[in-house]
Amino acid sequence: MTDNKPSLPEPWLRGTLTEVPPVARALLHALELAREDLHKWCGSLSEEQLHAEPAGLPSVAFQLRHIAGSVDRLLTYAEGGSLTDAQLHQLKSEATAHGNAHQILTQVDQALSQAADRVRALATRDYAEPRFVGKKGLPTTLGGLLVHVADHTQRHVGQAITTAKLVSARKPL
Repeated sequence: MTDNKPSLPEPWLRGTLTEVPPVARALLHALELAREDLHKWCGSLSEEQLHAEPAGLPSVAFQLRHIAGSVDRLLTYAEGGSLTDAQLHQLKSEATAHGNAHQILTQVDQALSQAADRVRALATRDYAEPRFVGKKGLPTTLGGLLVHVADHTQRHVGQAITTAKLVSARKPL
């Protein structure tokens, strides 16, 4: 599951993206780390492993789809928007069991690349600007949403990695 390539320091320690303001830079680094970790730990899973739910845990496939979808949804709120019917449909389909690791990681890569562009567009805005989340319009700020995108993404990356390790350690039937 892991390779023997020399590892780079984590993105936030590489001295990159210095042209981006610090909060947005931290989020961009978190998304970059998510992409790298997901490929490292989930990229070689079989389709069976990808969709397995050991001990009732959500599958790795679910975690990957949820990362892609939640980043999009949270950034929609950060931009001051409301969710579209397509986003709500995507949310409902995150747990479906289809696709292989390459296909799903390609979706994640595309979502994270689009997210990086959206974060850059928000980077110089006032992070204290009010924002509202969900049907109830729960209050937060632009900065709060950007930080939460990083937190939420990394939480699900950790769950994907843990589940990937569990399914990889299981003996085949």
